[in-house]
Order: sequence, then C-alpha cells, then structure tokens
Amino acid sequence: MKRIRYWIRRYFAFSQREVNGFLWLISIMVLLTVAPFLFNKLYQPRLSDNTLADIQELDSLVALLETKQPDAGSRKAFFTLTDNLRPFNPNKVTVEEWQEMGLPKFMAQRIMNYRNKVGDFTYKAELGKMYGLPDSVFQKLYPYIQLPTERPAKYGRNQGIAASNNVPRPEWAKRAKERFILVPFSINTADTAQLKQIRGIGSKLSARIIKYRNSLGGFTDISQLKEVYGLQPEVVDSLKKYTFVPKAINLNQLSLNTATSEQLKTHPYISSNIARAIVSYREQHGNYEHVEDVQQVKLISAELFNKLKPYLTL
Repeated sequence: MKRIRYWIRRYFAFSQREVNGFLWLISIMVLLTVAPFLFNKLYQPRLSDNTLADIQELDSLVALLETKQPDAGSRKAFFTLTDNLRPFNPNKVTVEEWQEMGLPKFMAQRIMNYRNKVGDFTYKAELGKMYGLPDSVFQKLYPYIQLPTERPAKYGRNQGIAASNNVPRPEWAKRAKERFILVPFSINTADTAQLKQIRGIGSKLSARIIKYRNSLGGFTDISQLKEVYGLQPEVVDSLKKYTFVPKAINLNQLSLNTATSEQLKTHPYISSNIARAIVSYREQHGNYEHVEDVQQVKLISAELFNKLKPYLTL
C-alpha cells in the first residue's frame, strides 16, 4: 500500500493529503459499481404462501375473462335480433323497443343520442352508418325500416324532422326559397352590380376590373383577369366560371399612325419608352403600312406584339 501511495504521489505530484483523497474516491467508485450486482445476489425476495395463492387466483380470473370476452371481430355477439321483426320507423322507436328487437342497450342509446344531436333519419342507409352497428344486423333490419330508400332531395334534414314529428312549420319556412342561379355574362359589358354577384368581389374590386377593362380597350381573353391587381386566384377562377368573352369583340383600338405617345402609354401593355419608340419610328420612316410593321421597333418583342395586336389599328 505504501508503494502505491509513493507511486501516486511521485507520478501525479500529489501531497500526502491529496493521495489519501484520491484513494478514497477510487474506493467509493468501485463500491458503487459493484453494489447493484451484490444487492441482486444477496437479496432474493421470498413469496409467502398467501402471495402465491393470490397470484394463482388472479391468473385464473384473467384466463376466465379472456374466454368470455369477444374479440374485436365478433361485435355481432351482442346482437341477437328477434325472429318477429315488424316494420318500424327508427325515428319513433324508444330505447326499450330497440332492445326488444335484439339490439344491446349501448347501441340503442347511441341511436337515440344521434337523433337528439343530429336529427331524425331521412333514408334507410343513414341508419346503417351508425358506428358499432354490424352490417349483417343492418341487412336484417333493412326490409323493415319505414323510410325512403334514397335520401329525399326535396327537403333538408330540418324539414324532415318537422315532418316526422308533426310539428307545424313556421310561415317563413313554408315559403319555398328559390335557389339563386347566376347566369354567365360577358365580361366586356358587365357593370359593377353584375360583378358583385360573384363571391369575393366587392365595390372596390368590381370598379378596378372595369377600370382595367377600359384601359385595355376590352378583354380579348378571360385569362387577362389575372392581370387585375388584387384579384385572388379563387376569385379569378369564379370569374372564369361565370363570365365569358364574346366571339364578336368590339375593342377600343389605338391608331399607330395618329396616336400620340401620351395616348399610347395609357394602355397597360405600353410603357412610356415603348410609346415614344413607336412615335419616333413613325416620324423617321413614315406611317405604318401594316400593323405588323410595329415589330420593327426594337423594344417590341414577339410576345408583346401578340398581346398588343388586337388593340392596334392604322
């Protein structure tokens, strides 16, 4: 032990006190490392006879429950439909009457909760959508259900509830509400009132659409609506659905030979530089003989010309 102390003190340059502390620390670390193994080996809990008996009893109870508990695929074990089924209206059957037919109480109560929260059943297949009702059970009930085979289209759920409960409907509900049908209209002649019929378009957007249409001289393609500032994509889709560009278009055109640069630049597709270039080319080379001659202006690309062509004339 002295040699170990001497070697540690010499190798680490420890004082005598530091050597003692180092050895204590090593001893504690070793003890903590082997303690779990020693504890498991020395301590072995012994079960009393009473404890063993309790465990055996619990095991037997678990086995008994497993034999009596139906698996997930045998829910129909709870349903024992009577052989004397009679025609019935599921909107009038009580919990007790459902049980007399052979439905378990939880299923009968679930049907009643559905009716109280959602409303009465309006057609046969709606009962079959009840959670927990096996298809085989529903198929046996199906011939006796006194409801339409298909969901009636002439009234909604609330109307069906009022009719089945014989509750007199208020006067406002008796008046048939005519369905509003928006007839497609020409985007080149529409006013703000027509445009505001489309969901998402108010006074500002309708005025902006008309202003842009007037600055263009009229729409030549419905896709030009995407160029209107502030129109959301879903609003543009609605406009494409309910508006159209007529085949015979009466556009306001710009004359290449008489229009000034100030007049030309009012068009959304013509910038100030392009307007001046068009006028300069005319002044240098004379009047344009064909609309296609404007392509000689270097600032006008083929793409821009295709967009401008319907709005140009001589």
